Amino acid sequence: MAKPKIFISYDYDNDKHYKNLLVAWDENDEFDFSFSDHSADVSIQSTNADAIKRAISAKINSATHILCIVGAKTSKSGWVAWEIDKAKDLEKKLVAVKTASDNTTPGGLLNAGASWAMSFTFEAIKKAIGGA
Repeated sequence: MAKPKIFISYDYDNDKHYKNLLVAWDENDEFDFSFSDHSADVSIQSTNADAIKRAISAKINSATHILCIVGAKTSKSGWVAWEIDKAKDLEKKLVAVKTASDNTTPGGLLNAGASWAMSFTFEAIKKAIGGA
C-alpha cells in the first residue's frame, strides 16, 4: 500500500514551528509530507498571488490528503481558507489538528467530513490520517 502524501496547510506567520515538527516526522517512512512556505504578505486576492496559487494547486493535486494545522489565528488566514477550498474541489481527504482545543475551526472544515486528530502528536495525527 502506498504511503499517504500529505499537503500541510498552516498559518505561515504563526504556526511554522508545528509545520517544522511535521517535517521532522517526515523521516518516518509511513508518511510523505508536502508543504509550501509562502509569504502571507501577499494577499490571496492579489494578482501577484496567481503564481503561488498555481504552485500550491499542483502540490494539493498530487497529495492524497490535506492536513490543516489549526492554530490560534488560522481561521483568519485567507490562504488556509483557499487551500481547504482547493482541496475540497479536488476531492482530497481532509485531516485537521488543533494546536489548542479552544482554537477556532476554519469555516471550510465545518461539516466537510474532516478527520480530526485529538492532539498534536504523531500517533494522533497518524490515526486521523488513517481514518480519513
